[in-house]
Amino acid sequence: MDKSKPVIIKKYANRRLYNTETSSYVTLEDLGEMVRSERDFLVYDAKTGEDLTHTVLTQIIVEEEGKTGSNLLPIGFLRQLIRFYGHSIEQIVPKYLEFSLTALTREQEKYHKQFTDTLGNVAFGAMQEQARQNMAIFERAFSMFAPFAKIETPAEGDKPQAAKKADATEAASTTPELAELKVQLAAMQAQIDRLTKAKADEEKR
Repeated sequence: MDKSKPVIIKKYANRRLYNTETSSYVTLEDLGEMVRSERDFLVYDAKTGEDLTHTVLTQIIVEEEGKTGSNLLPIGFLRQLIRFYGHSIEQIVPKYLEFSLTALTREQEKYHKQFTDTLGNVAFGAMQEQARQNMAIFERAFSMFAPFAKIETPAEGDKPQAAKKADATEAASTTPELAELKVQLAAMQAQIDRLTKAKADEEKR
């Protein structure tokens, strides 16, 4: 059994899922456990051969969200995500989400160890600082896809005429969707600042 290769799952017309590796039928819950154990799989339509992996993974998320106390996706996030469908920013959102989750996964063990070892100010401060760093890294990466990143520049009156013209062109090219995402990024940063201030106020009491 080669665990480095994805398991092939066949989906039949009756919606049953068949694991070709174990020669047995499985459920969405079984596939969810495979994901959690980092066992990759691909789902194909048994008749047409169409790749259904994305659809099935989405169904697993819906099923998990339906469980009491298992809501990872806030209502506000879901509403905003729906608004992005059909807009020009739709092509950028997957990269944003993938970047954010990759950063969270990378730091997960570090956060866990820090909270386990200290359960105090050092862990909290480290988490806040890492969140700030992740935000800065993403904004730099995101600037490759959208020209709205804010950078330090001379005062408007000191700028050469060519620089002013470039700024005007950049502002004109920013779509409402990109401007909205910039607001979302600012809101995330503001939330980090509020958490930090709340922690500081709590320590003063």
